[in-house]
Amino acid sequence: MEIDRVHFYVEDAKARRDWFVRYLGFAAIASFTHTHTHTEVVQSGAVCFLLSSPLSDASPVADFLRLHPPGVADVAFSVANLEALVQNATAQGARLLQPIREKSLPQGTLKWAQISGWGPLTHTLIEAIGVSQSHFPLWSVDFTECWPGDRPVTPSATPFYTHIDHVVLNVANGNLESAVSFYEKTLGFQRQQTFNIQTHRSGLHSQVMVHPHGGVQLPINEPSSENSQIQEFLNLNRGPGIQHIALATHDILQAVAQLRASGLSFIQVPPRYYRNLQQRQGFRKSAAQWAEIEAQEILVDWHSDDPEKMLLQTFTQPIFSQPTFFFESIERRCQAQGFGEGNFQALFQAIEQEQIKREK
Repeated sequence: MEIDRVHFYVEDAKARRDWFVRYLGFAAIASFTHTHTHTEVVQSGAVCFLLSSPLSDASPVADFLRLHPPGVADVAFSVANLEALVQNATAQGARLLQPIREKSLPQGTLKWAQISGWGPLTHTLIEAIGVSQSHFPLWSVDFTECWPGDRPVTPSATPFYTHIDHVVLNVANGNLESAVSFYEKTLGFQRQQTFNIQTHRSGLHSQVMVHPHGGVQLPINEPSSENSQIQEFLNLNRGPGIQHIALATHDILQAVAQLRASGLSFIQVPPRYYRNLQQRQGFRKSAAQWAEIEAQEILVDWHSDDPEKMLLQTFTQPIFSQPTFFFESIERRCQAQGFGEGNFQALFQAIEQEQIKREK
């Protein structure tokens, strides 16, 4: 199983398309209108996002936006045996939202269906037989491809991001075990690390889910206090949903420097984080390397027994008007695993500071 694409429901698909191109270096690859909904498609490496906005109140996007702020509505997975997966998922409690459909293409066959996920989230399941690229053409809707008069702004020559590293789901307090069990039973995810983060103000519980075939990673969070940033998300999102998506890059320092130059805003990392980090066992960065990491405010973690396996990450400010959804940039050096366990406390505190600013 792999993540095929992610579908955002937004208020203005064209404006959001231009945002992805201008601020994240994505390429705009298609644009189409289907009855009551307009959709833009942007891509960076293997990362494919659909951005849909309503043209009338009859659009399912309009229904979503009446209940929630803009955000992720569907996470689509490529799968090996669609029929068996749909049969199991529905037997284990997932609702079948769209029955299995099939389309023959010159190079092979595509089959897809859609099931319910946790809360308002849905999952499109895609099986490609003899088709190497299922992202495009966008076979799962009927449309006449067209470019409107306002051509998309020019993307950067080299994509900043190569693929989706992980997707994070926030659920209500007391629902973590139920959500974890749901993804175990319906889609075959397995439990890996657990995290419990606590500050003087708030906290969270997190269970990392990984699919055994393909390695899709789905951390699921629940708040552990009323002041938790996870609870803030749930309040503003008016229910559970995708909090952030981690985008993988081969060179986070260069990518973040260019993204900052384009005007993209990231969280602020307190200087004490870097002072504390230099005291950790296995610290092996030169003064010049460290200065660059600190200048771009990158969080760094490594394995104590193998410091070359290094994880570098940072997080954007929320990308919509409500402080709900944001992106993570992540680089895994020497096939580093995990999620920056050594960074969790610092990250949680940094995001907490942004939350406190919003409350003032």
